[in-house]
Amino acid sequence: MVRDEGEAGGSSWQDKAAARWQGRAEAREQEQAVADAWHLLTVTARRTAAEGLVVGTSGNVSVRVGDLVLVTPSGVPYERLRAEDALAVDLDGRTVLGELTPTSELPLHLALYRATDAQAVVHTHAVHATAVSALVDELPPVHYMTAALGGVVRVAPYALYGSAELAENMLAALRNRTGCLLQNHGTVTYGATLEQAYDRTAQLEWMCQLWLTASSVPGRTPRLLSDGELREVGEKLQGYGQRERPDTTD
Repeated sequence: MVRDEGEAGGSSWQDKAAARWQGRAEAREQEQAVADAWHLLTVTARRTAAEGLVVGTSGNVSVRVGDLVLVTPSGVPYERLRAEDALAVDLDGRTVLGELTPTSELPLHLALYRATDAQAVVHTHAVHATAVSALVDELPPVHYMTAALGGVVRVAPYALYGSAELAENMLAALRNRTGCLLQNHGTVTYGATLEQAYDRTAQLEWMCQLWLTASSVPGRTPRLLSDGELREVGEKLQGYGQRERPDTTD
């Protein structure tokens, strides 16, 4: 069982879950999956703060485990999250685990899970990405990693945070993409894992910083990649990474 160091004392959510599910084998497997996912979620959330992608309690992270969505709570500093603080909702947004209030951006996360094959979502207020979202309607393709997000990154029109309108605007901007900017707000990326979703967030922030840096040189305009060049990169990225190593043990 994965537990955080601050967990000692009092009954944990695992104890409550065990009582609720009455010790069935599948329930124990679900309990372990949720515990592991919550641990990875808190690690990822803390990473967004440590690497400057969020300030204070801004931004939020979620991960899907079956029909449950684990999500960061509203207004709680990530370093204070413990194993017993695990918070999960169903796809309709009803809290099924935990006592904390979910992030105000829950509609955004649930919209993504309903509309895509996302298994993890990362939302940040990264400074360079937010600056770009206030300047243009899409991030110019200044680097080939644009292809890793499915193509030129769009900016979803501004809407009030936590609103259904914002979620709708985000889904439109994410059509055939795995990341987008939210106008005067921040970023949203998703992936098959928390690691992948986070990496896409970091790449998006870096590309925004790159474009801002290049476009700030007086008298110079950044050269951009063509659609054909991005397609070529996209095809090559499909085979990127390490193949699974063969088992060499006897």
